[in-house]
Amino acid sequence: MLSSLNWAAQQLKDPQGRALAASIRWLALDLPGKLADLEWPVAVVGQGKPILMLHGFDSSFLEFRRLAPLLASSHQLWIPDLCGFGFSPRPPGAAYGPQLVLSHLKALLPLIQAANQFEKIGLIGASMGGAVALQLAMALEQSNPQLVDKMLLLAPAGITGKARPLPAPFNKFGVAFLGLPAVRRGLCRQAFADPKASVGPAEEELASLHLKTPGWAESLATFASSGGFAEVDGALPSCELQVLWGANDRILPAAQRQAAATRLGDCCTELKSCGHLPHLDQPTLVASHWRQSR
Repeated sequence: MLSSLNWAAQQLKDPQGRALAASIRWLALDLPGKLADLEWPVAVVGQGKPILMLHGFDSSFLEFRRLAPLLASSHQLWIPDLCGFGFSPRPPGAAYGPQLVLSHLKALLPLIQAANQFEKIGLIGASMGGAVALQLAMALEQSNPQLVDKMLLLAPAGITGKARPLPAPFNKFGVAFLGLPAVRRGLCRQAFADPKASVGPAEEELASLHLKTPGWAESLATFASSGGFAEVDGALPSCELQVLWGANDRILPAAQRQAAATRLGDCCTELKSCGHLPHLDQPTLVASHWRQSR
């Protein structure tokens, strides 16, 4: 894990990816059981009011490489790898699933607060990270309702619908399929609005680098068997909420997107020339939307 990120900070084809990898800190968090006594990768850049930024399914902190430089002049960005994803440690036998993802983030929050004089934080979540951000904010609404004051969801996935656990051995078959180089290339291209212009060797490298992390297949199979994030129940948090969708999103089914938009209300905006990754296809517009809100 450490050697992969050291390599990434020096050798990645994408210069913004190299810069973000160079900002990684390995942090000890107060977590129980198999997760105790481990260090967790978190990119920390910039100064100012903190923003916690959460990546999507089977991705890593590196997907924020284009958005981070646009926000770091006015914010301190905390960009972790979600537990069980990216370059995070994966001890065998851990219960990789939504609850572990949320517990890991709750353990990170005291470090963010201790490092800043600000009493409030912002949340940005992309794809599955949107569901993670929403569930985290809803949980904090009960324990610390003033902590999160602003949230931006980017093509959020896992907001609605029923959880569908994938039992063995189908979970392992699915993970093996996701690991195929041709599949990785296809998914990378599908995520962008204009793959011919946007996807080349640098993007393909970034989309697959974390697959070399020890335990990648095992943790992803366990997460698949948990059913993942779905059906976010309960009242929405009281913080300011914005949602950005890509008009050319070819990852999120239209019915799922419509259901999520209905659930989230009138805070949704569609971006032209944008696929499933607004923070990569239209990072300047995403940064502008964040700054224009209160």
